[in-house]
Amino acid sequence: MRKRKDMLTLQYLRDNTQEAKDRLAKKHPKHADAVDAVLKLDEEGRKAKSEMEKNQSEANGLAKKIGELMKSGDREGAEQLKAQTALLKESGKGLEERSKQLEQELYDILVTLPNMPHDSVPVGQTPEENITVFQHGEIPALHDGAVPHWDLIKKYDLIDFELGSKITGAGFPVYKGKGARLQRAMINFFLDEAIKAGYQEVMPPLMVNADSGFGTGQLPDKEGQMYHVTVDDLYLIPTAEVPITNIYRDVILKEEDLPLKNVGYTPCFRREAGAWGAHVRGLNRLHQFDKVEIVQIAHPDQSYAILDEMVIHVKGLLEKLELPYRILHLCGGDMSFSSALTYDFETYSAAQGRWLEVSSTSNFENFQANRLKCRFKNKEGKNQLVHTLNGSALALPRILATMLENNQTADGIRIPKALVPYCGFDMIQ
Repeated sequence: MRKRKDMLTLQYLRDNTQEAKDRLAKKHPKHADAVDAVLKLDEEGRKAKSEMEKNQSEANGLAKKIGELMKSGDREGAEQLKAQTALLKESGKGLEERSKQLEQELYDILVTLPNMPHDSVPVGQTPEENITVFQHGEIPALHDGAVPHWDLIKKYDLIDFELGSKITGAGFPVYKGKGARLQRAMINFFLDEAIKAGYQEVMPPLMVNADSGFGTGQLPDKEGQMYHVTVDDLYLIPTAEVPITNIYRDVILKEEDLPLKNVGYTPCFRREAGAWGAHVRGLNRLHQFDKVEIVQIAHPDQSYAILDEMVIHVKGLLEKLELPYRILHLCGGDMSFSSALTYDFETYSAAQGRWLEVSSTSNFENFQANRLKCRFKNKEGKNQLVHTLNGSALALPRILATMLENNQTADGIRIPKALVPYCGFDMIQ
């Protein structure tokens, strides 16, 4: 059982400064400096508040004396104290404004601090420093003349990227014929497998408000990944994790109802700013793509056992699709803003000769729950934050890419047996 850590709060930063700095530095060294900035602002803010309270206390004391002088008929003395009171009120306004300014500056930095990585997270800042913890399946040997998926797509008229560019822009493909049927088959297969595993299907909205984006850590949008509908101040979802997890925002759950398990299929929208080059050809990186997401709301004592359960679920999907895959334990610098621990799944693309990420499965501990104010009433009758987890089960584009490439033959593309009942054909020819 992996040991849980305390929630990242202002009080935690005060009491465990060095531990917080060391852990946050695993994600990026700059976060350690941000902790110092937070604590400096916190000290200044508390000093300003103390001065404001002292100012108010003096003003209250003078008000009492003014009342006494007025009763005794000493109007001159009362007027002198009134002048002092006016000065205190004026300086009090300045102290109040300063206090609010410091509070806002403190908040602005706090919301940029990511979740602290779990103790087991490897040190590192790049994908090359991730650790492979499991690998399954043999790398397929392709026939002479095998080609990458973007050539197969054209050959069999499965997806039209140029038409998508005409309609919308680059990164918005149009699936056609057997390509569209295969896409729908995978969605239904992934949903059915999740439902068999006890997940309740939901169909959430594809746009969320700012509160929802903040709750799961997508806002503030530090990397410019979110599509923002500015007129209505709504955001296109980058993953179903956002609307599904926000079902439980501002909710107090019953302990006996945990864990809660949801699955949802949605299109996902990501700007992927700066994503260019040969490695993003075809289906390797899109602005709109389909994904089935599993989400669990868990008791803190059970969340890491549940993470292992979710990993097993994703492994089962990939094995039923007959794809070679590996699992990576992500280093701190390659993890998401909200994650405490993440396992990435990659399938091997034989025609491209490289591994492609197809799933991230993460435990966020109570980082998202703290933003969402999602709690449960424990046995002592006190409200306690839940833990949130999610996983891609699965993201479709790179699954389709590796499936097309690895199953190509001189006679066509073989469809994995698990998908044949869903798509109605066993070969693309």
